Amino acid sequence: MTAHQSEREVGRKTIWCVSKYAVPLEYGYGHRLFSLASEFRKLGHRAIVITSNSSHLSRRPRLTATYTNINHGGVETWWIRTLQYAGSGSFKRVLSWIDFEIKLRLMPKRRLPQPDVVIVSSLSLLTILNGYRLKRKYGSRLIFEVRDIWPLTLVEEAGFSQRNPLVRLLGWIERFGYSKADVIVGTMPNLAEHVQQVGGNAQKCHCMPLGYDPELYCEGRPLPEGYKAQYIPEGRFIVGYAGSMGTTNALDTLIQCAIEMQEDESVHFLLVGEGALRERFKKQTAKLHNITFAPKVTKSQVQSILSHCEVLYFAAEPSAVWRYGQSLNKLIDYMMAAKPIVASYSGYPSMVNEAECGVFVPAKDIGALKSAIREFAQMPAEELAQMGRRGRDWIEKNRPYEQIARDYAELL
Repeated sequence: MTAHQSEREVGRKTIWCVSKYAVPLEYGYGHRLFSLASEFRKLGHRAIVITSNSSHLSRRPRLTATYTNINHGGVETWWIRTLQYAGSGSFKRVLSWIDFEIKLRLMPKRRLPQPDVVIVSSLSLLTILNGYRLKRKYGSRLIFEVRDIWPLTLVEEAGFSQRNPLVRLLGWIERFGYSKADVIVGTMPNLAEHVQQVGGNAQKCHCMPLGYDPELYCEGRPLPEGYKAQYIPEGRFIVGYAGSMGTTNALDTLIQCAIEMQEDESVHFLLVGEGALRERFKKQTAKLHNITFAPKVTKSQVQSILSHCEVLYFAAEPSAVWRYGQSLNKLIDYMMAAKPIVASYSGYPSMVNEAECGVFVPAKDIGALKSAIREFAQMPAEELAQMGRRGRDWIEKNRPYEQIARDYAELL
């Protein structure tokens, strides 16, 4: 009996977690796979992360070799040096996907233990092709984790035609992945409906939502000196938004709401972050005294700035993508801040309604948004605090990575 067979018999699994965009917690956005891998280790499994050093979402290490093995907090990590690119819409981004797949295919794997389970986590969607090859080669179980629904997102959010060659290619890869995976995991709660619609087997689909890592939500680091005095007014009911200001963030509704509420001196809108539309929004509201645009803060300072708000806002454009639910890190940040949430969102509801920590109003409905804000502004402070605490309590009970990893392990 080989050592590999012996491990299988006692239930210990070797798990390869493969995603071009996975990063350890110290690098910022994209740490989900690392958090899960760390928890898998605590459950007695051996988890290895395979990722790349190119991303538009977070910092990455500088590599001199094509393949570099680094231990991050106990998680064995194989970094693949791939083509660098600047923005999400860059054609180099697609080339970087291809570069990653070629190098993953050619990667010398003799130094790695054979996998019992291969988890392929999008994006990039192309990695499911390598995942299937690994499944065939090692006889491993293949889990296809879907974090963004492609190519539907390209069609709905970016305006691509269904006949676009890239859309057709990604559509074929998506269907291939759904058919060849042993298990399909979605971070959004209603993915099974989409899987069934595109010809997959919805019975193989399970929701494993985004989780929270307590390390990220220790007491927030202080804001830069003078930040609060310059950007956060005293004695106002502050409606806060923290995040990117791009076309997919649907902030037009909030901006128009601020314009229509400019005579209400008790309510102030605070938008924190950067993005392509930030300057346009600033010009559009230049004469208003009820809105402030504050510069981006670090991830460790987000909770500090949210603590100065009374209500937090998030939005999504009307889109078929949201019919299957959302999986936004922003909502976890908001709920951990223990603040009520008003969501301009017409998709599949989750989290906010489950925790009873806020309200959904129809996307693009400025009147409904104004009414919700005014209702919140008239609530007693203790009622607002109780609502916010329900959100935090719900996250701490339902979304720690320790619990998600245990649920995930049942699929291995």
